[in-house]
Amino acid sequence: MDEVIGRLLRAGVLIAGLVVLAGGALYLLRHGHERPAYGVFQGQPADLRSVSGVLADLPTLRARAIIQLGLLLLIATPVARVVFALAAFALQRDRTYVVVTSIVLLALLYGLFWGRL
Repeated sequence: MDEVIGRLLRAGVLIAGLVVLAGGALYLLRHGHERPAYGVFQGQPADLRSVSGVLADLPTLRARAIIQLGLLLLIATPVARVVFALAAFALQRDRTYVVVTSIVLLALLYGLFWGRL
């Protein structure tokens, strides 16, 4: 089980890195010639501050949306690890670890979707 979890984490980080790299390259192709305005802080656009906003912008191949998707994949990787561990413990019928892993998963999901823990 540890080897599979290790592969899952490596694959998640690699895929997330490739997506961020693709988005960053696309952003530089489109905006690399522009002069940055360091005197004015411009935060992330409001439509890219939610998962639904990022997914809605993906069909337009907006570079910032692709970068945000890579970051979401990076955040989702440890959550996928916990889900996999929960399934593995359930298959092994190990009730103690199923309960503990379920609590961890609920805490992660609560933190992700409601932002506080």
